[in-house]
Amino acid sequence: MPDTDPRALASAAMASAATIPGSGPPYLVAPESELAFLHARSVTLDRPVTALEGWNLIRSGPSPLLAAAMRVRDAISGSFGVAPISGFSGARRTSVAPGERLDFFLVEHASDTDLVLSVRDRHLDVMTWLSAQERTYRVTSSVKVHNLFGRLYMVPVALAHRMIVAADLRRLEKMTATG
Repeated sequence: MPDTDPRALASAAMASAATIPGSGPPYLVAPESELAFLHARSVTLDRPVTALEGWNLIRSGPSPLLAAAMRVRDAISGSFGVAPISGFSGARRTSVAPGERLDFFLVEHASDTDLVLSVRDRHLDVMTWLSAQERTYRVTSSVKVHNLFGRLYMVPVALAHRMIVAADLRRLEKMTATG
């Protein structure tokens, strides 16, 4: 379940997109040179899942680390006029389409292999790309900041994000294990 070197992410994603039939370009919130944060992590599963099925499985169970991070985020950000996120509902979706919402995320693109989610506000733009290619499931997150608050916000979020995604992918790996 390796982390991807952010500097190599965009070129690797473009190279893999060129070799995977029907795949699109790397889904990043802005060109790599404009990003304040770029992180990708993947896992090889025992069985293939769709991008949405992976989302449903990851969000189906409580994640104490994520819940705590959301509470802290809402408490601190609220004093700066940022709307609360209040965490994830865990609601299972059988389909999604661009323009719909998955909890606080806007769905920008949805297919069996790619689910692209975003949140944009005056402080930062966030895009999370869930990619399901055969048995490989990848989470790629990119962030473009707009001001000092956005930069300060990303300091703890960058660290927490890496731990949360790693835990989510470990849980997905266990949930899809066949033996």
